[in-house]
Amino acid sequence: MIDIKLIREQREYVKKEMEKLFVSVPIDEIFELDEFKRKLLYDTECLRNTRKTLSKEIASETGEEIISAKKTEVKRINELIKSQEDELNAIEEKFNSLMLNVPNLPGNDVPVGKDENGNIAVSYFNERKKFDFTLKTHYAIGQERDLIDFERGVKISGTRFYILKKGLAKLQRTLVNFMIDTHTALHDYEEVYPPYMVNEECLTGTGQLPKFADNLYKDEDSGFWFIPTAEVPVTNMYRNEVLNIEMLPIKHVAYTACFRKERLSAGKDTKGIKRGHQFDKVELVKITSPETAKEELSNLIADAQDILNRLDIPHRLVQICTGDLSFTASEKFDIEVYAPGINEWLEVSSCSNFGSFQARRANIKFKRDKNSKAEYANTLNGSGLALPRVMIAIIENYQTKEGLIKIPDALRPYFGTEEFI
Repeated sequence: MIDIKLIREQREYVKKEMEKLFVSVPIDEIFELDEFKRKLLYDTECLRNTRKTLSKEIASETGEEIISAKKTEVKRINELIKSQEDELNAIEEKFNSLMLNVPNLPGNDVPVGKDENGNIAVSYFNERKKFDFTLKTHYAIGQERDLIDFERGVKISGTRFYILKKGLAKLQRTLVNFMIDTHTALHDYEEVYPPYMVNEECLTGTGQLPKFADNLYKDEDSGFWFIPTAEVPVTNMYRNEVLNIEMLPIKHVAYTACFRKERLSAGKDTKGIKRGHQFDKVELVKITSPETAKEELSNLIADAQDILNRLDIPHRLVQICTGDLSFTASEKFDIEVYAPGINEWLEVSSCSNFGSFQARRANIKFKRDKNSKAEYANTLNGSGLALPRVMIAIIENYQTKEGLIKIPDALRPYFGTEEFI
């Protein structure tokens, strides 16, 4: 959530920033509601003060007619306060609803662009591998060698579900361990294993609700929501807390399954394992002070890239433009791997700096010392990495002429004497 003070004091600036995002946001309506709400609060408080004064006067008054008149006035004021409180509650509800649907403001360094075509490929890493045979797709290899069972996945659960088998099931399990081991031992993240179901406050805090409710799974009986990413429970570990600055930066890594309805990608990427309603991911989450957030974002990107460098997978870093930013991010960089079988660049991590946007929604603050005023922290996150597309990159980049999959050197310690899948 953005600071309402920005709308109060720099309304035209906020409107121009929303234009850069190519979204329609009722900033003027929010401003007017805020003004009316503040006036109503002031008027109600004045009425309460008048009532308090009258109550004191009644207690010390001896004349019955005067007491009766003042009691009548107190009754009238009570009715007026009740009416104004009801009006205030309705205004608060509408105001909060509008504010929760205002996206984050883009950072100063974010390039302006209408959609993904305005994104900028900043740099490329690890040369593409050369092959002297006709390449196959990951799904062709998976089906031919009985490593991916799409039919039974659909039979069990429906479209966009599949079953990994034998060596690929082990590869995914190995990748999770490899990623977490690397991030904890070499990148100084603390591992956590959070719940896969959260309450509504958590998703509101990180910005998935209310805007993206249609893309999330919910258990109606309990009111719990299935997480779309570990970012949600891990960030909300610190909801409604005031942290000591000595605790910052907080750096967590978490492995979870993730659940999304994929309605926003209907008709896209129907072949293979690129998109699914359920997928595994290793997530990196940081909570920092405002002045260190930019540096921590650079470190976060480097930590995610280190996994790909160790696996020797060709990838590129893409700076996301204003029109393609997520709802919550002030700046974002995507890491995309190259999959030669399908000849595509696939996003495996979105590394985002949210500024104080999530912290304001989740009420995550910190103090610089015991006497200082609590400030909103900054939050960041990025995948470290998302499993299905890393799997695709390994299958297609490490395929052999015989149809086998060579195990990357970095993963060999997890496979013992095995060299191929």
